[in-house]
Amino acid sequence: MAVYWCTEVIPLAVTSLLPALLFPLLKVLNSQQVCIQYMKDTTVLFLGGLIVAVAVEHWNVHKRIALRTLLLIGVSPGFLMLGFMCITAFLSMWISNTATTAMMVPIVEAVLDQLKLTGKDNTFYPSSIELLDKDEQELQGCEPSSRLGLAPLASVKSVVPQVKSREAREKDKNICKVLTLCVCYAASIGGTGTLTGTGPNVVLSGQLNTLFPEGKDIVNFASWFAFAFPNVIVMLIISWVWLQCVFLGTNFKRNLGIGTEKTEKEKAAYLMLKEEYQKLGPLSYAEISVLTNFLLLIILWFFRDPGFIPGWQSLYWEENKKYVSDGTVAVFAAILMFILPSQKLKFNFRSQTEEEWKAPFYPPPLLTWKVAQEKVPWGILLLLGGGFALAKGCEVSGLSEWMGQQMEPLKNFSPPVLVLCLTILVACITEYTSNIATATLFLPIFASMSQKINLNPLYVMLPCTLSSSFAFMLPVATPPNAIVFSYGHLKVADMVKTGFVMNIIGLIGISLAINTWGRLLFDLDEFPSWANATQISTSN
Repeated sequence: MAVYWCTEVIPLAVTSLLPALLFPLLKVLNSQQVCIQYMKDTTVLFLGGLIVAVAVEHWNVHKRIALRTLLLIGVSPGFLMLGFMCITAFLSMWISNTATTAMMVPIVEAVLDQLKLTGKDNTFYPSSIELLDKDEQELQGCEPSSRLGLAPLASVKSVVPQVKSREAREKDKNICKVLTLCVCYAASIGGTGTLTGTGPNVVLSGQLNTLFPEGKDIVNFASWFAFAFPNVIVMLIISWVWLQCVFLGTNFKRNLGIGTEKTEKEKAAYLMLKEEYQKLGPLSYAEISVLTNFLLLIILWFFRDPGFIPGWQSLYWEENKKYVSDGTVAVFAAILMFILPSQKLKFNFRSQTEEEWKAPFYPPPLLTWKVAQEKVPWGILLLLGGGFALAKGCEVSGLSEWMGQQMEPLKNFSPPVLVLCLTILVACITEYTSNIATATLFLPIFASMSQKINLNPLYVMLPCTLSSSFAFMLPVATPPNAIVFSYGHLKVADMVKTGFVMNIIGLIGISLAINTWGRLLFDLDEFPSWANATQISTSN
């Protein structure tokens, strides 16, 4: 499965079905045990989150949030980049990284068009530049050329003012590069901020449930957010500064437009954003309903078991049995999307016209099953389930324990050095393979290794989960990278150059998080009792 996931000789989701076939045939797990792994609580959690995200996309709530934020922040290159990064990171915490990037990049392109930076205006690009290379006498005597797409020219003087210098053209290209590149980077960073934001986070939750049943609720929505969100903020700030230094220069006042008036192009870009926002019209009843449901989901997630106060789940807690989980909340919010109406109910029947009487009384719901069926990435659910089944098989067969024994010599390394090395390993591999597959392959091995060297499993699993999402260097590393690269502003060398430093920024952020507030949140200095209790019995 590792080879198939890395090479993608067959679709990733199809590879994920192999445990359902091979484990019963090889007498590793029976069919019932395998099927249970495909429908774990973690998979249900992810599915519920995806359905809510689909409803947000369906009613363009995410686009309204994005445009409004950009109008508030401003349109100078530095502030534009900050706006795009902040809103992309925020949206990717709740919506898939791919969908967020696919929505944001066209907005970036529209802004660049208004700033006359994309090269669509021939006056400023090669057609005019080629003219300057010709002899002046030839220019003075030439007729307007439809091939060059130029307006009639009386003399060279009418051409020269329209042509940008090489330095200006390079500056424009760099602005195009940085405004598109910041979107895919912010999507990858923001996705790590919530437990359902990206696949590897869900894989971690599921692996903990499978490998350490007694510690399955150690990492919930609230605890993960408290650990990961500060790292998102740190990485966004450092990344924003780094991208400015590479593409815009170190004159931050100029980049941010501080002390200068807006140019005509910046005013045009602002008007374009304002016009796009006005096209959305006022908040509709459906948008308000989706936003309310979305906020309710977040509140219920946070306060189910916040840690510093008893959560509402204590109402359903009897004799150390927890009846509800984050998955319960996600399913509740998802079901509401199929029930709540998209229009106000009308009860004033006397004032209704004959046509209104004939219309159905109950308006369509916020989300129909047809829309959900088309937009939910069902293959990811199979990928998660296959990973959980694989981890269970490794555990029951004793393979995980054997792998852990082979890694016992690593206990001679200090924990911070060991974790840094493993994080670098995962960061390198995730550049070439799916981030979910990378997390699925490595987390069970690292969990067994941690048990053998008496190290808190979370001290290794948390940073490696984050690292598997930080694939910044190659266009093929993640779908957001591929989407941005397809618009033609970037070269592979641009992504490799900036992405290499982005990976270093990610490693620094991870090391800072796990050795400071992460250590306090999860008590990482102690080897927990739940790490000794693993599900190895095959009788259940």
